[in-house]
Amino acid sequence: MKIDEIQNGIVLDHIKSGNSMKIYKYLDLDRLDCTVALIRNVKSGKMGKKDIIKIDSPIEINLDVLGYIDSGITVNIIEDGVLTDKHHLELPERLVNVLRCKNPRCITTTESNLVSAFRLADKTRGIYRCEYCEAEGS
Repeated sequence: MKIDEIQNGIVLDHIKSGNSMKIYKYLDLDRLDCTVALIRNVKSGKMGKKDIIKIDSPIEINLDVLGYIDSGITVNIIEDGVLTDKHHLELPERLVNVLRCKNPRCITTTESNLVSAFRLADKTRGIYRCEYCEAEGS
């Protein structure tokens, strides 16, 4: 299989095997008018298997969302065929409008103009809590 190199765009590497479709949906990559290559189950010395997404266009990406989905992702920015920037993601300390509070008594369920905000409560388990009511996010 041959996947062409990218001249200007983004490569999402080191995605846990099976997470690429989730990322594809979260980032609305189906709406792009450029080439998007989703490569699944690539052999990896460090990970065993991994997924890779190549986007052949420079776009804005919410790194917090990516870090929440898979904190091991590497985001590579390519310009004129050269790697110009690299980001190693981690779990973000705060998520805004990514999770929704499931507590029916939370103010965010009745006040639609409030942002849905969660803070990282337990980094080792990846648990987030609502900033308004402390309910666990999912």
